[in-house]
Amino acid sequence: MIPKQIQTVLFIMAVFGCGAFTGRYWLYQQLNHADVRGAANVAGLEFTQTEMDSLLPGLEDFRKYYIANRNYVVTNDIAPALMFQPVLPGISVPPPEPDQLHFSHPGKVTLPDKRDELAFYTVRQLAELIRNQEITSLELTRFFLNRLKKYDPQLHCVISLTEELALAQARRADAEIKQGIYRGLLHGIPYGAKDLLAKQGYPTTWGATPYRNQSFEYDATVIQKLEAAGAVLVAKLTLGELAWGDVWFGGMTRNPWDISTGSSGSSAGSASAVAAGLIPFAIGSETLGSIVSPATVCGTTGLRPTFGRVSKYGAMALSWSMDKIGPIARSAEDCAIVFAAIHGPDGKDMSVIPAPFHYQANFDTKKLRIGYVKADFERPYPFKMQDSLTLVSLQQLGYQLIPIVLPELPAIRFILDAEAAAAFDDLTLSNQDTLLVRQIRNAWPNVFRQARFIPAVEYIKANRLRTKLMLDMQALFSNLDVYIHPSWGSNSLTITNLTGHPCVVMPNGFLPNSRPTSITFTGKLFGEAELLALAHQWQRATTHHHQHPILQ
Repeated sequence: MIPKQIQTVLFIMAVFGCGAFTGRYWLYQQLNHADVRGAANVAGLEFTQTEMDSLLPGLEDFRKYYIANRNYVVTNDIAPALMFQPVLPGISVPPPEPDQLHFSHPGKVTLPDKRDELAFYTVRQLAELIRNQEITSLELTRFFLNRLKKYDPQLHCVISLTEELALAQARRADAEIKQGIYRGLLHGIPYGAKDLLAKQGYPTTWGATPYRNQSFEYDATVIQKLEAAGAVLVAKLTLGELAWGDVWFGGMTRNPWDISTGSSGSSAGSASAVAAGLIPFAIGSETLGSIVSPATVCGTTGLRPTFGRVSKYGAMALSWSMDKIGPIARSAEDCAIVFAAIHGPDGKDMSVIPAPFHYQANFDTKKLRIGYVKADFERPYPFKMQDSLTLVSLQQLGYQLIPIVLPELPAIRFILDAEAAAAFDDLTLSNQDTLLVRQIRNAWPNVFRQARFIPAVEYIKANRLRTKLMLDMQALFSNLDVYIHPSWGSNSLTITNLTGHPCVVMPNGFLPNSRPTSITFTGKLFGEAELLALAHQWQRATTHHHQHPILQ
């Protein structure tokens, strides 16, 4: 006689396969009224006894479907059939056409007497040296590789050096330039990429122990586009594990201004390496502050593009409706140079919207209607003095600032939690979430488990409220081109990551402890050209972005 429990096991194995009993799968008992009451309580609902009687058979069926679906392999690169679109009726998308790019001239650029000063030249300056063949890409690449090797033991910003690849790419760039083949301002320029971007021949670890030996047999689109522009990949850089924070399986990435502190995240290594002069620019990504926050902490300039401007193919998916890829660099114009190379469709990421990038460094930004979030600047917060001086400097430059009020932000941030939990459900179900470094309440393992209790109806309702928020932002921008707000201490960061609007974050001073502060300019959907032109012209009138940390 086989015990009843074993009979149940054999039955479910026969129906669903043995895989249903690995990791966190359990021997399920029949659902009862107490289960329904508990689930209803979690969702803030209440059902009568009769309603629960009717519910139970359907819930049993649902559970069978859930368990059966777990036998299908769904890798991180497979997006859901529902696609987020930031463009609403009434928003005009520029028709696809060739980009029009007019970058500023850097003036006469010479090699510094002290070679280490080269570490803090902008992309635009380095491009001039390479174009005029005053330095070779190979020399520049070796210079930055040496700095990465020297300072990474302090900063923990590198996961993989791509030295062999970099030297080969640099030699190819030099050969082409000698032959008169010049691909543009990134030709021969070294850079680093956040290690959630696939590069064939190297690990792509996502900063997390379960994936530290993972590799892909293809390149991310952003890597492909930069290679086509002639850029030289010298390192894959750290990210907080699975794109949260600055802690990864190799430790905590450090802030070059104070190596006793972290560099924030999740584009931790990208911002740290740029700030320290280990690379001229890096690629980061943002879902809810992962470019803005480390750029602020490390005193760099970062661009978070409009959602759908840059292909995410070959990048780790955290939130299919919120992930954005963008550059971290020394200046707004450097960000424009990199963005010009990486934006646009690739036929692989279906969320990408084809739109041109018409950047003009000398665009008359006085024509722009510029707002500022008055209430945010008036309340007490750590960067208040630096931000107040930024507003004064803009007014002194002749800009008229219009006070604005942001739309109310509904409580829908859990959209990210739900999508992230789905993206990494294999970790929760297999119990490999215990391999992640951070096991505190406010970390991925617990968030993934919590998200399992988000009702599908509430997730969909939250996205309907998100549409309303997008409509509210559309109304706000009907009378604006750009608005200015605190990088931290404003709802704008969360609002615009949900609505898909672009922003530029720039250093604007220092706290008494000598750590950098920043200010953020946010633009219209697909308004990167005007946004970056305004940021460039403000930076030309200030010196904050010229400051850099001194490492021993």
